[in-house]
Amino acid sequence: MVNNNGNDGNDGNEDDIKVFHLNLPAKREDIAKLELGSAVYLNGIVYTAREGIYKRVLDEGMELPVDLKSLSNVNFHCSPAAAPDGDGGYNVGAVTATASFRFSKWIPRWIEKTDCRILIGKGGMPAEDYKKVLAPGGAIYLTTVGYGTGALLGRGIKRVREVHWLDDLGIAQAMWLFEVENFGPFIVESDLDGNSLFAQHAEVINEGIEKLYAGLKPPALHRYGETDNRRNEVM
Repeated sequence: MVNNNGNDGNDGNEDDIKVFHLNLPAKREDIAKLELGSAVYLNGIVYTAREGIYKRVLDEGMELPVDLKSLSNVNFHCSPAAAPDGDGGYNVGAVTATASFRFSKWIPRWIEKTDCRILIGKGGMPAEDYKKVLAPGGAIYLTTVGYGTGALLGRGIKRVREVHWLDDLGIAQAMWLFEVENFGPFIVESDLDGNSLFAQHAEVINEGIEKLYAGLKPPALHRYGETDNRRNEVM
């Protein structure tokens, strides 16, 4: 476990999931301690940036509205449920992660431009991106835990520090900077060696797929309504 002082340890038994608490901006030595499948909670500043921001900054050449390198190296792909609080600020009740693989083409330039070291979203990135882009850039990917955790994550947001391009891009696409405390849990999907938790598990599952479906008749293979040929399934 990486506690708030950067020490590591695990006081549970071997079957317990390891839990890490990471101060932000994240240091490489702390990121390096994170293990695939472990849980992570964040303390510090997390920002949001997705296609609206990537297009403006990377494709159109607009300047970033804030010096990200000095504030945060954690980019959360999400859509916040935010509303004015009546005092010039905003309340955020929930943050719903969005699928990160859609942003793959922008990530190499984003990491280079901002020194982003942690990407957060749902579903992970293409596994080859971890090997070719994130790991060489000193970055990893954290995934949210299933669906329906937006309100839980919202409890970790203590304050909206800033929001940029809200009028232009809308709530989902604007750049939000959140001050967070015990923000999580997130699961470590990739590490600094480019390994992927999802890819490893998919490999294990696929090894037994023939045995799993052996003897099943077509009606049982229609469970997704897409195909009755198990060889066409995407696992």
